[in-house]
Amino acid sequence: MPTSVLIAGAGPVGLTMAVELARFQVPVRIIDKTAARTDKSKALAVWSRTLELLDRSGCAQTLIAAGRKTRAVDIMDGKKTIARVAFDELDSPFRFVLMVPQSETERVLEEQLASYGVQVERNVEFSGFSEVGSGVSCNVKHSDGRTEVIDADWLVGCDGAHSPIRHQLGMSFDGETVPGNFVLADVHVAGLQIPEDEFPIFWHRSGIVAFFPIAKDRYRVIADVGAGSSADPTLADVQNIVDQRGPGDVVLSDCIWIAPFTVNERKVKDFRKGRVFLAGDAAHIHSPAGGQGMNTGMQDAFNLAWKLAMVIKNDASCDLLLDSYSVERSANAAQVLKDSGRMLRVGTMQNATGQVVRNFLMHQLFGLSFAKHIAAERLSELTVGYDESPLNGTVAKGIGFPEPGHRIGGSDNYGEGDSPQFAIIAKDNGDVRDRIKRNPGFVEGAIRTSPASKGICLVRPDGYVAMTASAEGWDDVDRYLDQMATTPAPQT
Repeated sequence: MPTSVLIAGAGPVGLTMAVELARFQVPVRIIDKTAARTDKSKALAVWSRTLELLDRSGCAQTLIAAGRKTRAVDIMDGKKTIARVAFDELDSPFRFVLMVPQSETERVLEEQLASYGVQVERNVEFSGFSEVGSGVSCNVKHSDGRTEVIDADWLVGCDGAHSPIRHQLGMSFDGETVPGNFVLADVHVAGLQIPEDEFPIFWHRSGIVAFFPIAKDRYRVIADVGAGSSADPTLADVQNIVDQRGPGDVVLSDCIWIAPFTVNERKVKDFRKGRVFLAGDAAHIHSPAGGQGMNTGMQDAFNLAWKLAMVIKNDASCDLLLDSYSVERSANAAQVLKDSGRMLRVGTMQNATGQVVRNFLMHQLFGLSFAKHIAAERLSELTVGYDESPLNGTVAKGIGFPEPGHRIGGSDNYGEGDSPQFAIIAKDNGDVRDRIKRNPGFVEGAIRTSPASKGICLVRPDGYVAMTASAEGWDDVDRYLDQMATTPAPQT
């Protein structure tokens, strides 16, 4: 079978990309230079918006069964609560953050991919590419020394922060390394007097220490340790930090993984060059504050997959759809960099007076229900939107729908099934059925109605609003769909 898309890198982002394309019946190969998926916990948090998108392929419930539902985060000063953000009022079927080891996330995604008949090709190292005609010629090396040339229509680099594909593209990875060092440890924790479905972050005058649940009585502990700390931290070092900054009487034991790390904040400007795309850490890396990194990368994959599938299946305009990927996701990554960087710097500030003011202001602010709600929605990534997207069409005010580029909300799984399609929300009438007949395979065959609506809403396959119109605005709908109509893929 010919390869329409080659994916380099089989971490959570590459696997998400492969699952979505395979679900859409796009011929895909995915390679990784490692012999097996990770056995480390690594990225833990899977937020509500990511779960919504995973639910379309049936992955969400399997992943939830492998993790822990966490319903609130507490910012503490010793035994005193500075702020608490709960997720139980989110406008989502998933009113929690799922804490699940990355090893389990990769397992679930790899098993889902296998159910579509696609296997990860391991011990296969990407070694370079060239764009040839209307495709990409990719060189790979197998573990036995054998080389292979894979001819694909498109190449997606999900190959991590040191991405060879990004380097070959000559893309600048702009940003900085945050001063100071950090340590993480996956350990057994006893004596932490916090509800099992919440996780605490302790702010102390000497720094932070955070506890992220992995399994019963097992946590990921993260702390900043300053610029001059040892490169090889021990469990005793982490215990000393917990004794100093935590609530007291917390005992760590049975350390599975301990490692130092530094924080980089970097991003490429463009996520696409010709027939090559970057996603995940290859395109952006962030502070771990807020647990946004893996989710942002996985949502890169969700965003790109339906667009590539529409183009490959000759259902949509190539340039318009594929150029929108970089516009939308680059802007989102920039916002994540800004937000996570701010959270990190607020938590690790060293000025004693500033810490007192910070704690007071945070306590006052998060005493307000609207502030807690905004924080919960932002952390859960339900507020991710694309205000500047070239795919945004007309907007009709006062008809009960979000504006173009914003998530539609609710429990409907827009974009499920084996083909990416737009959905029309409107009154059940002949006009809807005419558009379904006029755009077979491009518009959902089902008619979706909204009792509160006073007009028409066209929804993208990823659940974001494409355009809205008045109840009589079917000409606007037709113009939008015509703009997306089939055009030949560009020759390169």
